[in-house]
Amino acid sequence: MTNSFNSAVHDSKIEFSHEEVNFEDFLAESLNDILTNNIIKSKVLAITKDFVTVGFGYKSEGQIPVHEFANDQPLSIQVGDTIDVYLEYLEDSKGQVIVSKEKADKLRIWEEVAKIQEEGGTIEGTITSRIKGGLAVDIGIKAFLPGSQVDLRPVRNLDKLLGETFTFQVLKCNPSRGNVVLSRRSILEEERKEKRQQTLVLLEKNSLLKGYVKNITDYGLFIDLGGIDGLLHITDMTWGRVVHPSAMYSVGDEIEVIVLNYDLETEKVSLGLKQKFSNPWDTVLEKYPIGTEIEGKVVNLTPYGAFIEIEPGIEGLVHVSEMSWVKKSRKPNFFVEIGETVKAVIKNVEIDRRRISLSIRDTLVNPWQALAEKYSINSQVTGVIRNVTNFGVFVGLEDDVDGLVHTSDISWSQVPIDPTTLYEKDQEIEVKILNIDVENQRLSLGIKQTKENVWEVNADQFEEGNVYEGKIVYFLDSGMLIELKPQLEGFLSFYAFEGDLGKNPEKIKELHELGSTISVKVKAFDPSAQKFVLQLPNSEVATEEKDDEIPTNYESVPDKEDIKDNKIGIWAEAEAEVKQNDEAAPAEEGKE
Repeated sequence: MTNSFNSAVHDSKIEFSHEEVNFEDFLAESLNDILTNNIIKSKVLAITKDFVTVGFGYKSEGQIPVHEFANDQPLSIQVGDTIDVYLEYLEDSKGQVIVSKEKADKLRIWEEVAKIQEEGGTIEGTITSRIKGGLAVDIGIKAFLPGSQVDLRPVRNLDKLLGETFTFQVLKCNPSRGNVVLSRRSILEEERKEKRQQTLVLLEKNSLLKGYVKNITDYGLFIDLGGIDGLLHITDMTWGRVVHPSAMYSVGDEIEVIVLNYDLETEKVSLGLKQKFSNPWDTVLEKYPIGTEIEGKVVNLTPYGAFIEIEPGIEGLVHVSEMSWVKKSRKPNFFVEIGETVKAVIKNVEIDRRRISLSIRDTLVNPWQALAEKYSINSQVTGVIRNVTNFGVFVGLEDDVDGLVHTSDISWSQVPIDPTTLYEKDQEIEVKILNIDVENQRLSLGIKQTKENVWEVNADQFEEGNVYEGKIVYFLDSGMLIELKPQLEGFLSFYAFEGDLGKNPEKIKELHELGSTISVKVKAFDPSAQKFVLQLPNSEVATEEKDDEIPTNYESVPDKEDIKDNKIGIWAEAEAEVKQNDEAAPAEEGKE
């Protein structure tokens, strides 16, 4: 029995011994369950180039890679310091303790973010990248900032915010899903409310306030006064002329404005900038009387002229017609460019309309006046053909002054001439000055006047009633031209032919071909009036008075007098090639 008891005890001891052997493993498993996946305190035991060794009273030690201390470079920890680490495994498959400093830091951040959300606090973060729907923000962990929560208004270019650090409010925090949602807009709204209350205290008519340009439109600027937006209309920006508000300010610029009006009900604020300064137009007539020569900068070009800034707030218009005495371009940028400094003369001032008319050409020598002083009428000069048209030839003299030789002044002959078949551009030619009109800038020239006058030379060669042989050189609608001397023709009406033949021009042309000879009788010859009317010999048919003279407009060529009176809008300033591409400038009274 004793042996049986001893045997039992022995068996019991053996079992008890077995429990003692596995108690440490049991304890390790219990510690693993308690400590794993938690932050624990550990002591720094050693620091090497690649690892920081830590211990927390367990039989094994943990090693943390140095790169997990990236926010603590160079390392400030020392052997013996206590730090927080995250215990992943008490023992892995190799019996090593796995701990992480990086995960401990992130877990602390998650706890802090959750606390901030719960208490309604704020946190700072840096925008790192643009992602779908918004921006990624680094707050120690990766967080999401929706596009709608970036600012008070939609931001068109989110990329410009990359790298910027802001304060955010935590809208959502879900550690299990690794999701943090932030808002900057809510903070801005609160700031705006505070600024608004402060601005309302200062907001009254004629008060000066500082703000920032919030938005730019075609009609003005919206200014953020601090919780309240005001409109600075383009007409209240300067006493001068503004092409577009963006020419003066950019978004974000600081500006001081004066309150013109404030509607408490609608909360509309009208602002002014030019009202901070005296109106320069009040003293324009005193400072710039008509005839004054000024110097200013070209600030704007239009199809009809250039605007010159005489002083801040005061601009004048140089119409394209006042830019040069002789140059023919209708484009202002042919003469001046924006930013150029020019001299001009005050031509007219309209205070009520705030308009000043200027002239650049009045600061220059008038080449037309110089031409009139240098050359007398009937002077013979040499020029260069600038252009050839169907109604005449434009000849350039000195200083780019052009004169017109009308077709009627090319030859003494009455036969219609096509100048384009006789002359070429850039050809040198002798002409005689017939007239210089300085006021209207007209120069009349003649080619035939450089040769002897066939009417004067043959003044005593023809007597009325005598019969002469002549050559048919041209048919008109109502008759024919008969050449009796070189470049001297008389006019024979179709009605001079008897019977029905006189009413049938085509039949007459068949019987009397161009170039054929015909006998004619002088009906009237007046060299001084250059009148030479013919009839057939022995003809008793009386021609009508209206057919006694050669028509002066028998071709589609402008009459010389029409050109002189500028009725057809041509003359020296009307070169065909130049005018085709020129832009039409408005009338003088519509210069602005």
